[in-house]
Amino acid sequence: MGNNIYQFNAISITGEKINMSRYEGKVLLVVNTAGKCGFTPQYKGLQQLYDKYNEKGLEILGFPCNQFANQEPGDEKQIAQDCLINYGVSFQMFSKIKVNGKQAHPIYTYLKECIGGFLSKDIKWNFTKFLVDKSGKPVKRFAPNTKPEQIEDDVKKFLYS
Repeated sequence: MGNNIYQFNAISITGEKINMSRYEGKVLLVVNTAGKCGFTPQYKGLQQLYDKYNEKGLEILGFPCNQFANQEPGDEKQIAQDCLINYGVSFQMFSKIKVNGKQAHPIYTYLKECIGGFLSKDIKWNFTKFLVDKSGKPVKRFAPNTKPEQIEDDVKKFLYS
């Protein structure tokens, strides 16, 4: 396991291969998302955080996932359209991935290794959030029911440190 998140790549929702080193020096909030979940309205709060802090160095990375109660059944085009139309999402969204199990995306395997959850390392539900500092190290994990606005103080702490 490497020392930071920059060693990984992911495919954007539009099919572009993105190396995480693109985000070097930024504070990242990495979120597994779903469009048909009780927490889906968090897209709005995530977008507000992004609008407020993006110019100061915050990037939000959304990873759609269908591993929890089939709450992200659509394809990438449909997911992108729903995010934009319903929530005005302009932060980086990626193609659909798995966050648990043998097929879990390497980024999520890394994040879970760095910061385990309550009782196990597995992601329990949609909208689990990981805060990654400017050096690419995961520093905090937030439960799905933690609203984006509740994370703002932590975001500021890492942006301005």
